[in-house]
Amino acid sequence: MPATCVIGLQWGDEAKGKIVDLLTAQFDVVVRYQGGANAGHTVVVGDQTYKLHHVPSGILNPGVMNVVGPGVVVNPATLLKEIQTLLDRQIPIGSNMLLSDRAHVVFPWHIVEDQALNESTADGENIGTTLRGIGPCYRDKVGRSHAFRLGDLYRADFREKVARVVDAKKTLLSGWKNARVESLDAAAIHAEYHGYAERLRPFVGDSTAYLLDAVEAGKRVLFEGAQGSLLDVDHGTYPFVTGSNSSGVGVSAGSGVPGRWIQKVIGVAKAYTTRVGGGPFPTELHDETGMRIRELGREYGTTTGRPRRCGWFDAVAVRYTARLSGIDVISLMMMDVLSHLPEIKVCVAYDLDGQRIHHFPSHVDDLRRVVPIYETIPGWCQDVTGAKTAADLPAGARAYLARIAELVGRPVAIASVGPGRAQTIMME
Repeated sequence: MPATCVIGLQWGDEAKGKIVDLLTAQFDVVVRYQGGANAGHTVVVGDQTYKLHHVPSGILNPGVMNVVGPGVVVNPATLLKEIQTLLDRQIPIGSNMLLSDRAHVVFPWHIVEDQALNESTADGENIGTTLRGIGPCYRDKVGRSHAFRLGDLYRADFREKVARVVDAKKTLLSGWKNARVESLDAAAIHAEYHGYAERLRPFVGDSTAYLLDAVEAGKRVLFEGAQGSLLDVDHGTYPFVTGSNSSGVGVSAGSGVPGRWIQKVIGVAKAYTTRVGGGPFPTELHDETGMRIRELGREYGTTTGRPRRCGWFDAVAVRYTARLSGIDVISLMMMDVLSHLPEIKVCVAYDLDGQRIHHFPSHVDDLRRVVPIYETIPGWCQDVTGAKTAADLPAGARAYLARIAELVGRPVAIASVGPGRAQTIMME
């Protein structure tokens, strides 16, 4: 069973890209299986920082095949720009990348729809969309009649289908306030996307067949999750979620590889919690400590640059997502940020309407009402960025890692003490 998964356990932005990059040398193939350009994976190699959105993090390792699976939604313009940026930085991209011909395509009407919907809720609580058309593209995927897969861009009826869908979208969106339907020109969109298709042609193929052949041949495959488990469209804090199954349950659906091939699942979490956009966040800090964590952790979105909401580690939430995603071990990130705090709090349970609970509520209205019950842990107030082994960590930091493992019910196998590749401690 040659496959391993890296899954985010919070609301995304857990530094999954760093873990994938570290592990890639042990694998033959790295796979992105869901999400789109709304994902932002930051990888630091030496003094170089790379920000990836569509392209799997394995691209920075020579000799590794990088696959974008059918569960991903692709914005061709963004992807081509990302490819060119990597080529300009001397990162080779060619036969080492495969794009699924089943992956769905983000079109301009998806972005118009996303922006109009966002503006219609401007006076209320915003879901937190990146306005990149991801949700509307997934909606069309499920609706079927207005959807395009990458392979459709090479079919003889592509022009006619674009014209038909543009007419339908103009009719649909004409009644929407702030929907800029005048920007949707069928001929221009076809010409633009035909050009994208030709530039992407060398990369497009049947990724499902490729991956099934790979696992049956014993190749080692690493699945790279995007966003986080609490943003899963079915199991997260709905409706404040993404458009895909971003927990471990989405791996097989988004890649085409049955779960029987998956040997190990690594759950990635920050040593505290962050969130972007609206939705309940029980441990959010609205005080100076929350602002300090944001600045120390450089908590601004890779994709949008938006400041992230910050709070204490929520063991109730992470225990839920660890079970949901079937993780074997935890990779706890950003330990260096907590080194600056004299005391640290961890949410160990919730108070819901006067009752102490240890489960994560399924409805956001209940989650809004919970009051976190905290356990206070002494800080270690020592620089950990140079630590190479667990023994190098202060006793307080080791105690924190042990307590997180106990509360979540999974061992901490990896601890990150800084953004660089070398600033990672393998605990096992």
